[in-house]
Amino acid sequence: MVVSLGMQRSHCNKDMGNTQVQLYVIPSFFLVVLILGLPLNLLSLWVFFHRLRRWTRSTVFLFNQTLADTSWLLALPYLIYYHLDQLYWKLGLPVCAVVRMFYHNYFYLSIFFVTCISVDRYVAIVHPLRSLVLLGRRQTYLLCLAIWVGTLVLSIPVASMTLIQTCPGSNRTVCSLYILLSKTGESLPYSLFCSIIGFLLPLLSICYCGLRSVRELRHRSRRPDPHNKRRRVRRVLSAALVLFALFYLPYHLSRNAAIVMRRVYPDKPASWRHADLAFALEMCFCSLITCVNPLFSCFIGGQFWKEFHGTFAVMFSLCQARGWLQ
Repeated sequence: MVVSLGMQRSHCNKDMGNTQVQLYVIPSFFLVVLILGLPLNLLSLWVFFHRLRRWTRSTVFLFNQTLADTSWLLALPYLIYYHLDQLYWKLGLPVCAVVRMFYHNYFYLSIFFVTCISVDRYVAIVHPLRSLVLLGRRQTYLLCLAIWVGTLVLSIPVASMTLIQTCPGSNRTVCSLYILLSKTGESLPYSLFCSIIGFLLPLLSICYCGLRSVRELRHRSRRPDPHNKRRRVRRVLSAALVLFALFYLPYHLSRNAAIVMRRVYPDKPASWRHADLAFALEMCFCSLITCVNPLFSCFIGGQFWKEFHGTFAVMFSLCQARGWLQ
């Protein structure tokens, strides 16, 4: 596909500040994440299917989050190979568009399922009787399906903005990232829209649900708490806010900053370098979330933690007995 020189230079310029990050740091990070994250998430799926007999609403949401993590990790080798191959894309535009779209789609799947867990805790505490009607088993499954479909629809514009670019003076082809395109007429409004719908509103929902839940439990502070509801609510709220603060907030800030710099300085690629470098590093750091999410499941799910820990201990002992860890 032939594109303008203005759009090409954002990907083909060898003097870009993040070239070394693109060629070496990103694939190294992705490879480590794949090696660590895939076994953790596959083990989590095994625990969900074979060890958990009683599934609550939160269990269903955690399972879907793990399924999203695993799917993203299975698509990660395409990006690892691309970066290790000096940014030569050889798989054509359709695969390029699907990989870019799925990368974008994954973050919002994760955000929405974390939000669902927080809202579920809120409804169970503040509106316990209504929760049985609002979020029954069938409604929970339909909600998860709606999240998968909704995030997919939200990410469709990524495919339309994805291009295969041929660099001037060489046969190198680049699978473009819409965030790094010079023309921001489509990318900036779309990125801001996703940031509001897919990040800001879920964050406000989590804060509201957490504060209302804590206030409600504080009113019951003199009553016995045999099921440790107060502690569980604090766990969910703290874990969700940590995920947003460490991963989702920096990701959206760096993504929008990279696009805004192109909008403000359209003819000065040198002005984009620091924002591009920050976004490239954030891509590396955000990939760690697929390794953190299984720990998130253990942290907020007491029964899941017991089964996960027990299964891991058995597998570790088995590996030792067979001499694989010697």
